[in-house]
Amino acid sequence: MSKPVIAIDMGGTKIKAGIVQQGIIHSSLSIDADSGNGLRQRLPHLQEAIESLLNQEGLSTAEIAGLGIASPGIVDSIQKKILSIDKKFGDAPGIDLEEWCLKTFNIPFCIENDARSSLWGEWKYGKAKNYDNAAIITLGTGVGSAAIIGGKLLKGKHFTAGILGGHSVINYNGRICNCGNKGCVETEASTWNVETIAKSDINFAESPLTHAPVIDYELVFRLAAEGDQVALRIREQSVKAWSACAINLIHAYDPEILLFTGGIMASSTQIIPFIRQHIEKHAWTPWGTVHIEEGVFPGTAALLGIAHLTEHS
Repeated sequence: MSKPVIAIDMGGTKIKAGIVQQGIIHSSLSIDADSGNGLRQRLPHLQEAIESLLNQEGLSTAEIAGLGIASPGIVDSIQKKILSIDKKFGDAPGIDLEEWCLKTFNIPFCIENDARSSLWGEWKYGKAKNYDNAAIITLGTGVGSAAIIGGKLLKGKHFTAGILGGHSVINYNGRICNCGNKGCVETEASTWNVETIAKSDINFAESPLTHAPVIDYELVFRLAAEGDQVALRIREQSVKAWSACAINLIHAYDPEILLFTGGIMASSTQIIPFIRQHIEKHAWTPWGTVHIEEGVFPGTAALLGIAHLTEHS
């Protein structure tokens, strides 16, 4: 049996870490990402979390095959570096994470984009495992994407292929995005911008959202189900934005299946049926219908995927 792997998923809100072996997460925990203050200041806390997991499992680093990080942003998986990142963990491109891994744990290191890792996890163990052509949209702090074509992860010459679905333009008159572009999917519908979207609604002052300490999609979808008009408008705008993103990916990558995953999919019953109907009506797929499904592992696909990539790197 192969050795277990330390898998890390660098989310914008939480950093998850787990001990993974052959598709099974034996133990895991999460720490606050505090991503606005950079990654370097979180590394000691991440080290403590990993050491806690190892102690919990009764493992030494000699019994670990490697450490893998699923990171947001543009990742060079060959040189094992984060090349560029959108606001979250802004100092990450200047950190030699492989050196940190070797100095701290003395084990091999692997890194890949988080959406690619999520798709790989679903392709190996989840809904996409019977398809050679698949794509994914991750709905969380931002909007991620990735594609597998002919059984291979799409990466491209400069490691950007497939992963910038959240920065495809769906409203050229829209707001400026964190990336500097205008009218990206993320500016129209993502957790990092949903509060701004809500406050721009003409009836915001009359909505229960006004009194919320934090405006997130869990609250938006709950209030929409209760009939709040502002929340209903945000929900409609968001599912339309995600549907437009989905059609862009379908037209670009010709997948047999398109998966949705991420924290926002806690409200999947309000998301998937609309997107499925929208795609069936508007996507140009004369060969048939793309399967639109929720991922099996909405919270752990990236851990499973980066663990597998690390184990086989």
